[in-house]
Amino acid sequence: MARKSASLPVNIGISDAKRKKIAEGLSKLLADSYTLYLMTHNFHWNVTGPQFNSLHVMFMDQYTEQWNALDVIAERIRALGFPAPGTYKEFVKLASIQEVEGVPKATDMIRHLVLAQEATARTARALFPVVDDANDQPTADVLTQRIDVHEKTAWMLRSLLEE
Repeated sequence: MARKSASLPVNIGISDAKRKKIAEGLSKLLADSYTLYLMTHNFHWNVTGPQFNSLHVMFMDQYTEQWNALDVIAERIRALGFPAPGTYKEFVKLASIQEVEGVPKATDMIRHLVLAQEATARTARALFPVVDDANDQPTADVLTQRIDVHEKTAWMLRSLLEE
């Protein structure tokens, strides 16, 4: 005989409406993060030219960091009581980053990644007023860590473009 489980409501001191709004913002961050991850991994596979080795290794470090961040973001959405988006269709709908078609030259890959890193930082930053209003420190911590990584990575990539 199958047992029917009773679902307990989420009662963490944040209203349902505020949790929903935070989860929606985190879903956008997850979509940007996944799109950035995929772009970086694609560039890792396909980079060519005189900077091949250094960019290949750097892109691997970056996509590995991004891959690990995906779980942190998705699990925060779950902790707030909502399902995390997990399909390409959902990510395309939610992301502010456009996919790159074809295989750009190495310098253009760097430019695309700078723009995508900055876009992901903006998505995280835009959620702060909602998170602050809800007194949601765990999400604020996730956002702070993600913004720091994306801004630092954008700076490092941008430095490669200087003459």
